[in-house]
Amino acid sequence: MEIPWQKLSPDAFQGMLEEMVTRDGTDYGESEVSVEEKIIQLRKALESKKAAIVFSPDTESWTVVAKA
Repeated sequence: MEIPWQKLSPDAFQGMLEEMVTRDGTDYGESEVSVEEKIIQLRKALESKKAAIVFSPDTESWTVVAKA
């Protein structure tokens, strides 16, 4: 189930961005990128609809997926 980021409170949205970019296994390529820059990149991807927040009721977890 897709969750529109606009429906989240600013604090919840920021918390989700921070949690996502600091998850184990999150890889942004060969060069080191700061957490702040990762948050900016993820926010831009969501705002431009290149990515979406998806919630799974079965696992009660969420993730961000790229959109085609």
